[in-house]
Amino acid sequence: MCSVTRSRSNGEAMTTSSFTCAAVLFDMDGTLIDSAAAIERVWTDFAVRRGLPVAEVLAALPGRTARDILAGFLSSPAEVRAEARRIRRTQCGSAEGIEPVPGARELLGALPSGRWAVVTSAPGEVARARLTAAGLPVPAVLVAEESVTRGKPDPEGFARAARELGVAASACVVFEDAAVGLRAGGGAGGR
Repeated sequence: MCSVTRSRSNGEAMTTSSFTCAAVLFDMDGTLIDSAAAIERVWTDFAVRRGLPVAEVLAALPGRTARDILAGFLSSPAEVRAEARRIRRTQCGSAEGIEPVPGARELLGALPSGRWAVVTSAPGEVARARLTAAGLPVPAVLVAEESVTRGKPDPEGFARAARELGVAASACVVFEDAAVGLRAGGGAGGR
């Protein structure tokens, strides 16, 4: 079992709440690590190389897999696969600007081993590189882009993570920063 305590300040008063759960399921980018600058660099480069509106490409990113994003901008599956490989190589090769979100290291350190997972739209290779660059542990259960047939907002990734941890998704707490991820976690039954 995991016990998590959350404190919030509204500027005048501090409130604390706690909850118990069987496991904790985390999104990665924006939730455990700050990788926004690195992600923006890669996708801006893609947009410029392809003559696409940068703002439109960046708006398509939150919570979605590279293959889903690319399919919205490229016409052929072969182009999508080739560009996804290029983006993955670039993301794995650049750890510049990747930092843990404040408190992430402490939170992960306080959780029981084997009671938390990462569910990310990033490829597994990229997820491991980013977590390592941020100085965070790579969990035993890492559900990444290639682990699922449908990315967020589909609940498949969160359901799989709970199953691999050996717990019911309804007994898990989900930490997410994107609306599509919140829908996915809730759709799997997470709190």
